[in-house]
Formats: sequence, structure tokens, C-alpha cells
Amino acid sequence: MRERVLVDAAALAADLQIGEGTDPVEGRPVVLDVRWALGMTDGYDRYRAGHIPGAVYVDLETELAAHGSPEEGRHPLPSASAFQQAARRWGVSADSRVVVYDSVGGTSAARAWWLLRYFGAPDVRILDGGLAAWTAEGLAVEPGDVTPEPGDLDVRPGGMPVVDADEAAALADGDGMLLDARAAERYRGEVEPVDPQAGHIPGAASAPTTENLRADGRFLSTADLRRRFGDLGVLTGSAGGSAVGVYCGSGVTASHEVAALAVAGVDAALYPGSWSQWSNDPAREVATGA
Repeated sequence: MRERVLVDAAALAADLQIGEGTDPVEGRPVVLDVRWALGMTDGYDRYRAGHIPGAVYVDLETELAAHGSPEEGRHPLPSASAFQQAARRWGVSADSRVVVYDSVGGTSAARAWWLLRYFGAPDVRILDGGLAAWTAEGLAVEPGDVTPEPGDLDVRPGGMPVVDADEAAALADGDGMLLDARAAERYRGEVEPVDPQAGHIPGAASAPTTENLRADGRFLSTADLRRRFGDLGVLTGSAGGSAVGVYCGSGVTASHEVAALAVAGVDAALYPGSWSQWSNDPAREVATGA
């Protein structure tokens, strides 16, 4: 399963070999640069300064989310029509192989991975370790913009499971498991830098996304991911486990946790509204503490 979710830098470099002149080899993957993090506003500038050759910049705020609201959360899923327009701009077609990367261990690129899979793209992988892994291999970057030939992807929503607030509450209440992918101090309610209330969905388990990664920003080994989620009570590597849902602040880094669970052999559902939706609803209970 790991190879269906992740690709390493050396394998991607081999796949991106350029033929005679400047024409790309037929069938090369579409590479998407999704540099974003909470509070980061210069992702496009960083992309223009240097990116993997041929990579197309993806704006998470405008292309991987609809306009946020208290009722829907900070990063609602984009509409099918809006996402289709964006994916075609990136050069994605029905038969495209796609690789996404960022500079934060895949925690923002995974949003593009998840959405592409949700909207029906069959072959999408995250560059394990992101741009740092690429440059650590001594591989070159190029400056400027890339404008690919438009793709022809016809989107089909529903390729990945989702849950709404009521379904997330039911998972946390015993119908399965609900994992909170935010930092542990946000889960406990000690700090809340963005949303109106501090704390977590009652019954959810703390499972910070950053703990899916090694110190160098690469994903843990498959065995270590299975051990991590097994320690949290998730039955991994088996189709017989309980239903699992994941949320974070606004449905972005939770996508990374869905990817990590997929590596471990678990099909998990994303709660797109996440804490930014839940905490804006006065009817929803909030828990604090460990």
C-alpha cells in the first residue's frame, strides 16, 4: 500500500528524465508544488525562487478549498466544477500520474493528494520528505513559472470517504474511532491560535499529524505507522477494523493523517469541516484535557 501513497525522490527523479531538447518524456507524471502552512503567505514566491523541474504551483487557499465560513469551516471542500477547472489548469488528465509535494513533510501537499483521489484521479502520490528530500539527493531545482498544456480530467466526487459533524460525533461516541490530528496542546485546549474555542470533540483521540513523520520529514516506516495507530486502538493492516475518522483545524493536515493511515492499511474518512466548523457551532460540546 505504501507505494500507492508515497514516492521517494530518487524514483521521481528517474521518472522525470527529460528527452531530447526540452520536451518531456511522454507519460511523465504531473508534479504539483503545494507550498503552504498556517500563517505562510509566500508559498508562490518560494515556488518561483526554485521548484522541482516542471512542477506547477497550486494555491491551497483558492484551489484546494472553497471560501471559508463559520458554518462550513476555514477550508471547505471546493465544488466539483471549481476543482475540475483547477486540475485541468495544472495539466491533470484522466490518465495522468500525479505527484504532489511541499516543504513541510507533506502536511499541505496531502490536501491535494486527498482531493485528487476524492474527485476521481486514480494515481496520485506524495513525495516522501517533500522538497527537502529532493535537494538532499543533490537534485536540481528551477526558478520561474511553469504553464502546462491543459488537462482534461472529468471529476467524479466520492472517491474518498467523508464524514460530517454528526457522523464525526458518532464515531467519537463509540461507533468507531475519531482521531484529532492537531498538535497535542491544541487538543488539550491549552492554546488555540485560530478558532473560537479551545479543546477537542468529546471522545476523540489525540493523534498529532507530525508524529507520522521522522525527523527528516519523511513518513515513518509502514511497521512504525501500524504500531503508532495500533497503540491508539486503530486496527491496522486489516479490512476488519472499526470505522475511523480524522479531523484537524480545517481539514488540511488531517489529509496527511488519512494518507498515513492508508500506508498502515486503514481506509479512514476525513471530516472536512474539522475543528473550525465544530468550534463555531454553539450546540456542539467541547472537551478539554488529555
